[in-house]
Amino acid sequence: MSTHSDRLERIVSELVARESENPPGNEAAVAEFVHEWFADRGIDADLVTRPDPDRPQVAARVGDGEPTVVLNGHIDVVPAGDRSKWTHDPYGAAVVDGTLYGRGSADMKTGVALGMLATADFASAFDGGKVDGSVVFHAAMGEETAEPGTKTLLESGYDGDYGVVLEPTGMRTATSEKGLAWYEITVAGDPSHASRPDQGDNAIANARPVLDALDAYDTRVRERRHDLLGPAYATTTCLETGVKENVVPGSATITVDRRLLPSEDVTDIDAEVDALLDDVESEHGVRTDWERTRTYEPAEIPVDNPLASVFREQSAEIAGVPDDPWGIEASTDVRNFVNDAGTPAITWGPGDLDQAHTVDECIDLAHATTALDVLEASLTELFEADG
Repeated sequence: MSTHSDRLERIVSELVARESENPPGNEAAVAEFVHEWFADRGIDADLVTRPDPDRPQVAARVGDGEPTVVLNGHIDVVPAGDRSKWTHDPYGAAVVDGTLYGRGSADMKTGVALGMLATADFASAFDGGKVDGSVVFHAAMGEETAEPGTKTLLESGYDGDYGVVLEPTGMRTATSEKGLAWYEITVAGDPSHASRPDQGDNAIANARPVLDALDAYDTRVRERRHDLLGPAYATTTCLETGVKENVVPGSATITVDRRLLPSEDVTDIDAEVDALLDDVESEHGVRTDWERTRTYEPAEIPVDNPLASVFREQSAEIAGVPDDPWGIEASTDVRNFVNDAGTPAITWGPGDLDQAHTVDECIDLAHATTALDVLEASLTELFEADG
């Protein structure tokens, strides 16, 4: 199978050049390009309008043998932010010395491009009788904001025996990942004019014992550890309060980023937050309320699952990547495969996760081309093993 780097560069450039920021959720132009790309190669692909008809997804299936491997990528990207800080236009897809720059180049339009090319290559291989198996391709919406893009595709029948979420891992094979839950805690007060501060009840002062309790909670949860993922965290990330310089604030909002281990359940974390705030109210008389605003569940499969073993071995042999078991601290749509569909899945792909969401985000095209070699070799081994 051809893995010429110019094929990859052309597709990644086309994907990056189509802005698909989320929020607000501008995936349509990318989805339409991917759909047309498959059609031009005689491959049936579907524009899937669930869960949002204004934000279509793409799904394709080639082959009719076993096993079926799902290649999954999301087509939304985080906003580029202040473009004046970028050396290269975030949607210019500039290539300098073999490195392609642009928003989504690492996270994760290069992974999407790998999935597209591998699907097309295996369509030819299946038709030619070289191997027997099936590949399902996903170009999903909404991953950056925990929307049910991948979940909807799996529920709609675009599923399989294995899943590969093509996020940037430097071609390391992640069999486990942390989850996250974001909590917004509202601390009550009573506003007044700052010339009469004692007339009111300052929400900033009321927030102090809540912040102290959250610090103590973070210390406790860090004692929970996972062999591949390290400790759990409860990190206070935002404190919003105040309306004007001369107004005693009547409320404050604290945001907590809680990183979950596979052994933790989000409903148990809810109970921990509830108990923490009950203790603060009992001891300090501070009134609070809370809401969990976003959730990515943790996920894990055995490190010796055949899918993981094959990708570790091929990544080591072809790319020189360490072949030891590994977990990813970020959260990905692999949770939808493992937790929702009961499908063994890994997070694996080209590029460096450190590039995700950064100014001048970029991808090394030679590295990405090697990743395509690894991906196709791994799929071939899985298909031949089953045959």
